[in-house]
Amino acid sequence: MCGISGIVHFDGSEVRNDQLLAMMKAMKHRGPNDEGTFAEDGLGLGFVRLSILDLSSAGHQPMFSFDDRYVMIFNGEIYNYIELRTELISRGHTFQSKTDSEVLLTAYTEWGEEMLHRLNGMFAIVIYDRKEKVLFGTRDRFGIKPFYYCFDDDRFLFASEITSILSVLGRKPKPDQQMIFDFLVFNRTDHTDHTFFSEVRRLDHGHYFKLNLREIKNSGHPSKFWKPQQWYDVESELKEPFKNAEEYREMISSALKLRLRSDVPVGVCLSGGLDSSSIVSTLLKDYQTDELNTFSAVYGKGKKGDESTFINLYQEQLKNMHYTWPDENSFLRDLDDFFQCHYEPVPTTTNYAQFSVMKLAKDHVTVTLDGQGADEELGGYHYFFGFRFKELLMKGQLPKFFSEMQKYYSIHKSLYGIKSFLFFLLPPSMRTSLRAKEKGYVDPDFFQANAQKTNIIASKLYGSSGVQNALINHFKYKLEHLLKWEDRNSMYFSLEARVPFLDHRVVERTLSLNGDAIVNKGMTKYILREAMKNTLPEQIRMRQDKIGFDTPQDEWFRAPAFKKYIEEVFNSDSIRSRGVIDMGKVMNTYNRHQNRQGNYANEIWKCIHLENWYRRYID
Repeated sequence: MCGISGIVHFDGSEVRNDQLLAMMKAMKHRGPNDEGTFAEDGLGLGFVRLSILDLSSAGHQPMFSFDDRYVMIFNGEIYNYIELRTELISRGHTFQSKTDSEVLLTAYTEWGEEMLHRLNGMFAIVIYDRKEKVLFGTRDRFGIKPFYYCFDDDRFLFASEITSILSVLGRKPKPDQQMIFDFLVFNRTDHTDHTFFSEVRRLDHGHYFKLNLREIKNSGHPSKFWKPQQWYDVESELKEPFKNAEEYREMISSALKLRLRSDVPVGVCLSGGLDSSSIVSTLLKDYQTDELNTFSAVYGKGKKGDESTFINLYQEQLKNMHYTWPDENSFLRDLDDFFQCHYEPVPTTTNYAQFSVMKLAKDHVTVTLDGQGADEELGGYHYFFGFRFKELLMKGQLPKFFSEMQKYYSIHKSLYGIKSFLFFLLPPSMRTSLRAKEKGYVDPDFFQANAQKTNIIASKLYGSSGVQNALINHFKYKLEHLLKWEDRNSMYFSLEARVPFLDHRVVERTLSLNGDAIVNKGMTKYILREAMKNTLPEQIRMRQDKIGFDTPQDEWFRAPAFKKYIEEVFNSDSIRSRGVIDMGKVMNTYNRHQNRQGNYANEIWKCIHLENWYRRYID
């Protein structure tokens, strides 16, 4: 797990080493153990290393192929590197290290970009062919590892973090208004290739690019050569669905076994929910990992977000359970670090819970496992009931439609799934309008300027025809912002976060399942619950609430510790002058929150983080 960066000069002029070092310094937290540079043909590569496999200098990057033709920088892990290494040896290759990096580079020399389909892992890779003068770059299937880029006049910049690019941009960046609109109205980011910075884009997950530096130098500008190709589309890669819960359980166990491969300590981020608890229980039952370290955020029994009742069910099985107790005072103290970690706005303080857990974990392990991706794969959000109801209605399965709706309400005593169902039946323009009205603090002129554009969230994500279609669309348009936040939270503390539910073998068969295996009998994640019989504690296996790494943010923002800070932001001239937020309505919302006339912490937080982002990066 590392950080990669690079500069390409289109005219072939030499890349200055101080610029590469500046890019590397901006993300040194991603790789505190080693670093290296390479410059040739108007190309410069920078690398910082977090050592996970083969901790020796044999894993140094940039790494050269045996014949020095190819040079590679690589961020991520290839979990099946041992199996690939064996296959490559049978084809006549030899190895000088025990790293997955050397296996990856050798695989490229053997198969070219076709090697991507053989990889089980998370990765952002750049390989330069010194003979043909071709730069190859790619990202993993689902976007677990980041890759940002910028075309800046006569050069191409890329890096694992946006701040690395900004460190050499040489000017103030500009805000991307559509991303700000989608963030405020839909709570979404990373559903397109745009970022909050108009100059910086991200390479889409499951894509690769090739740039011929010789052709670019002769033609003057690379725009006509920038044509990323999709090498992986989950919808076209779906495999035979699991026949039963036992098959699913075996595959989850296999995914975990691969992700235990490490030369440094491994731990689990344990929230107490179904997903992370399934990881812990499977490890305990299948791999006897009673020395496992777990890391949890708790707030005190009865407080929102506290899952200690479920977490503590493991106290007799685990010897090394670690806890952190975030509160409004620690959050206020950590705000600067948190804003530095998340240099784009995030829509909820739940990210701070994960931030705190990673901060705790860094003193004990270098690798963490957690349940990220399971909600998108198994319909874990309550609005998936809306997709299930829509699916049954559209198929004319009326008896089951009414039965599922009745079971949903009897279990959850909530109308949210039914309201979601009605919302999903609306045309996209009405979905956008309703969401905006809910977020009434958006400036009317800002709304008019951005609401009429084609919106992937309203049309694709919310327009899904049923559960399976919704899951696929979540992998295409929603999952990546969660993976981005996890990458930033973990790497800020020099940790590698692994996500076993996103093993592509698991995903491709789970997304092939019909709706009954996902949302059934008033429950989500049905196949996982069935698979975890006799593995998970029953109190966790059959729990119906969903919390995850949450925070008591409603009370935090009513506390005196935050009042002064919030009011300074909301009364500032800068936030009032941006033309994005209607501050009269925001103050009314804030006052209602203070007076306990509702809970509006998410809306308050979004305004705070957005304004701080403007001050740090735009002003």
